[in-house]
Amino acid sequence: MNVRIRKAEPADVPRMLDLVKELAIFEKEPEAVTVTLDHMTDAGFGSEKVWVGWVAENEKEVVGMAICYERYSTWKGRRLYLEDIVVTERSRGQRIGEKLFRECAKYAVEKNYAGMLWQVLDWNADAIRFYDRFGAAMDPQWINGSLELEQLKKIAAA
Repeated sequence: MNVRIRKAEPADVPRMLDLVKELAIFEKEPEAVTVTLDHMTDAGFGSEKVWVGWVAENEKEVVGMAICYERYSTWKGRRLYLEDIVVTERSRGQRIGEKLFRECAKYAVEKNYAGMLWQVLDWNADAIRFYDRFGAAMDPQWINGSLELEQLKKIAAA
């Protein structure tokens, strides 16, 4: 299958959101996706862009995507954060994920970022093997923390 990697465009966002939902199902959290199409489009292509992305397409459709954004580390400086790489289940095993990952790496180098980071679920052996192939360091020491909007509102109101 001939797959082309290109920068994402606003018209790709509906398919990209479908891929995000497919990933959420794979990660056993289908109800966790609450972003709307309008929000995702605005965040990628509006006046205050947050993310940059690439899509992998064959002759018929978008079969994969990668979304990244800039992160700042007080220790390392500007770094690229890889939010998601998703390849449809039927298109896996064709090195599409590798091509998307390389586009992210090229972008990080072009921007002169100090590095690139991401998260992977500890049970996702295929993803861990994928990143291991690139010589990635996986850090079991750090625990992820998060607060949702309603929690933030309570904290901000106190």
